[in-house]
Amino acid sequence: MSAATVQAPPRGPLGKLRTFLEAIKFEHTVFALPFAYLGMLLAAGGAPTLAQFFWITVAMGAARTLAMALNRLIDREIDARNPRTAGRALPRRLISAPEMALFAALAGVVLVVAAWQLNPLCVQLLPGAVVVLVGYSYTKRFTWMSHAVLGLADALAPIGGWIAVTGSLAPEALLLGFAVGIWIAGFDVLYACQDVDFDRANGLHSIPARFGIPVALNVAKAAHVLTVLALVLLGVSLGLGVLYWAGVVAAAGLLIYEHSLLKPDDLSRLDMAFFNINGYIAVVLFLATAGDLALTWLLAR
Repeated sequence: MSAATVQAPPRGPLGKLRTFLEAIKFEHTVFALPFAYLGMLLAAGGAPTLAQFFWITVAMGAARTLAMALNRLIDREIDARNPRTAGRALPRRLISAPEMALFAALAGVVLVVAAWQLNPLCVQLLPGAVVVLVGYSYTKRFTWMSHAVLGLADALAPIGGWIAVTGSLAPEALLLGFAVGIWIAGFDVLYACQDVDFDRANGLHSIPARFGIPVALNVAKAAHVLTVLALVLLGVSLGLGVLYWAGVVAAAGLLIYEHSLLKPDDLSRLDMAFFNINGYIAVVLFLATAGDLALTWLLAR
């Protein structure tokens, strides 16, 4: 038994909380928030109210926390068998399954409160959103289309941000959701390339495991072409300006660079490609959109 397996669990509530936050990679929430903020800004045509901004932030943080905690809980036995994930907190027994479930439940309560503070439509749509967030972790057990379900889960962020501001759903919100969803689905296809052998040996499903890595890389490229096209259509539909288009060009350039790092016989730079560049694209698109809306507002004065 490895030293990691027998490591003593953290003591006290604060120790458990720190372990939980590390287990769900809470710091990566900063890369997820721009998705919701994009929907929020575009729906408002600029700045939302402070209350909307606060509760959207809380809802997004709670939703991601709930999804990640449930994913770790549902996949704990699979993670324990996979050498890439065996060092996570649950397989190492640094946190127990009931404790992880408790944190997930608390995040769920916070999410309900945040939705309640925004508008009735957010509350009405919340059960469906939770089904998607929970269901994703099970899909790889029976379908190689699990990447699309993860994309749908992430697409809910900008759509939710839009609904939180307007209390209604618009075609532009769905277009933005599609851009984000197909983008994340493409990244998930790339990420799954790391586990091809493990997935095949354990009866798990993914595009790389089903069709092979070369096909998976091409599928991810096609998904990211669709991402850029959707962002272009969104810009045209909303009449966005030069800063937004600069952001789209920058995002496209980062996607091209990301794919240049990966070869069918060389995935050694996949971690950097997935985490770093994905985060950069989210932040660049948010800042470009925010800057474009701010510039439009200033020029209109």
